[in-house]
Amino acid sequence: MVRYDDQHHRWLDAHIDALPPPWHTCEAALSETFHLVGERGIPKIKEMLRRGAVVLSFNLGDELEPVLALMDKYADVPMSLADACLVRMSETLADPVVLTTDADFKIYRRHSRQVVPCLLP
Repeated sequence: MVRYDDQHHRWLDAHIDALPPPWHTCEAALSETFHLVGERGIPKIKEMLRRGAVVLSFNLGDELEPVLALMDKYADVPMSLADACLVRMSETLADPVVLTTDADFKIYRRHSRQVVPCLLP
């Protein structure tokens, strides 16, 4: 994987091979990813999408109320739309693992009380 200036890229590279694709995400998280990786990272993300390593598997229209409820519940954090979608995805997918550098995932809970299974640096 191409390394960028972000301090977390080595950590990501160390874990990405242990989690075989496809990696499921949502449009909101993908949009944040494009923003965070910047111009140097965009070609790699596009390539991952084109080869099916990253797939969009969440329909916000179908999950709107649970996502908005999560955002209300964690308004004091505050919870972004992307984070709420990922937490909701973790409630709907079998054996989910959220790969994130966002420490807020230590606070969030799925199904109100369960820790969100995630890998953090």
